[in-house]
Amino acid sequence: MAKSLLKTASLSGRTKLLHQTGLSLYSTSHGFYEEEVKKTLQQFPGGSIDLQKEDNGIGILTLNNPSRMNAFSGVMMLQLLEKVIELENWTEGKGLIVRGAKNTFSSGSDLNAVKSLGTPEDGMAVCMFMQNTLTRFMRLPLISVALVQGW
Repeated sequence: MAKSLLKTASLSGRTKLLHQTGLSLYSTSHGFYEEEVKKTLQQFPGGSIDLQKEDNGIGILTLNNPSRMNAFSGVMMLQLLEKVIELENWTEGKGLIVRGAKNTFSSGSDLNAVKSLGTPEDGMAVCMFMQNTLTRFMRLPLISVALVQGW
């Protein structure tokens, strides 16, 4: 169905379909309660997601948790969503560089936080939250590159 819709939609309509922002992939019908997930993620502090927007339209998004090899804490996951929303509304933006602090890109999620999740359902909810965030990130109308150096 989506394939036929894309074939028949106008170019601007197709662009809108492919670049929708702010829409969640999941809803309460999937058992996804975003506000509950946010409360869970707030329990895991550490690190930050820093965004610097230059006048030339290039942004620099830095994963900043060097003591954990820039692993994502729960708070960093929440901050990433905030930065994605900020970038969705950045009309002057042209490109984005994603990098890690202190010569380490990212080791993934902080395993201490992952192990502390109470149930498999909590783990699935965090995965759904991050999939929503990363899908919105992917749909940004910016040229994005990762600056991977060091570890």
